[in-house]
Amino acid sequence: MIKNSKKGFTLIELLVVIAIIGILSAVVLSSLGTARNKGKDASAKGSMSSMRAQAEMGYNGSYLADLCTKTSTTIGGLATLKAAVDSQVTTASVCVQNAAPLSAPSGWAAVVKLNDDTFFCVDSTGYAGSVSAVSDIAAASGAGVDVVCKP
Repeated sequence: MIKNSKKGFTLIELLVVIAIIGILSAVVLSSLGTARNKGKDASAKGSMSSMRAQAEMGYNGSYLADLCTKTSTTIGGLATLKAAVDSQVTTASVCVQNAAPLSAPSGWAAVVKLNDDTFFCVDSTGYAGSVSAVSDIAAASGAGVDVVCKP
């Protein structure tokens, strides 16, 4: 009886293993993209929620004039946090106040379209949550009328 002393894998066996590894890696890489977008959305929501605390630090009977354009080096300014939000999403966030430029607002709101195509809004009343569109910030003008998110 002749024994075959050669041990190893055939070409077909190696190709099957490589194909299986390729399929598994494609599945893993596609799910990483989703996880990355969820992480960016969580970061944007965190920065949006931090806007409330930052604006309240500058509150003294009214909010900082032009709070949406003042950086965080100015107590109560939201521009730095707005930039942090904008770096995580593809559509720029919207920040509005209810007073004319350079006058002290009594209310403000900010909204952003997240990567999962939902909208997240925060405002001076303490609301932080989902809204149906960027336009769901109540358009208000005049002293004493708050700009708010409409959930």
